[in-house]
Amino acid sequence: MTITAHKTKKIRVEDDLFNILDEALPEIKERTIVAITSKIISIAQGDVIKNGGAVDKRELVKKQADWYFEDHNLDVFGTVIPTVTCNVLIANAGIDESNAAGNYILWPQHIDETTEKIWNYLKEKHNLKHLGILITDSHVAPMRYGTLGLGMSWCGFEAVQDYRGKPDIFGRQLEMTQKNIVDGFACAAVVVMGEGDEQTPIATITDVPFVKFQDHATTPEERKKLQITKEEDIYGKLLNSVEWEKGGE
Repeated sequence: MTITAHKTKKIRVEDDLFNILDEALPEIKERTIVAITSKIISIAQGDVIKNGGAVDKRELVKKQADWYFEDHNLDVFGTVIPTVTCNVLIANAGIDESNAAGNYILWPQHIDETTEKIWNYLKEKHNLKHLGILITDSHVAPMRYGTLGLGMSWCGFEAVQDYRGKPDIFGRQLEMTQKNIVDGFACAAVVVMGEGDEQTPIATITDVPFVKFQDHATTPEERKKLQITKEEDIYGKLLNSVEWEKGGE
């Protein structure tokens, strides 16, 4: 596949997101996936907390999280609170301070609805039948240094390639394997878009013959195919070994 990053201007609160896409994107071809970092959506939507020194980040994280637990041994890294937010295990409820002009950038509100609006807009503008939209963010993986891409929302393509019931190269029937297309693309796109001052928060992904495109917006049932409960997760015992506290208050 081919991934191309696209430069934008510096995004400011209440900039028009669709104007940003129009200015940054070239003519889009059929069977393209457009990856967009969630940060520019948050900024454009105003999902930003101005930090004049009076904001308690720890309390802000707890409010934004669905669940959290505090481990003050992590304070060596600054304010770091493991959280579960939107069914994702992530530090600090996704709150970001990089490229934020000293403020706190929150995860976008109504992200699935926004993804669908972007999908409909770009399909109509570029007269496309097959188009994918992927909203990305960065997170860290257990037992690894460095950030990876994470798929927050998607539209226009199937998120998972199911190998269950199919043979491997020796004819053995696969029982568990499902390929995570969404996060795979997010990792690849974020590598190309960068994490610093590249100013390329949008990327196009082409030459993806293995992708199954869809002619409808992602349904709640389709989103559940990428989600797993702590009880079903192979890391569930570890996740349940700590006392999670309810966030959002």
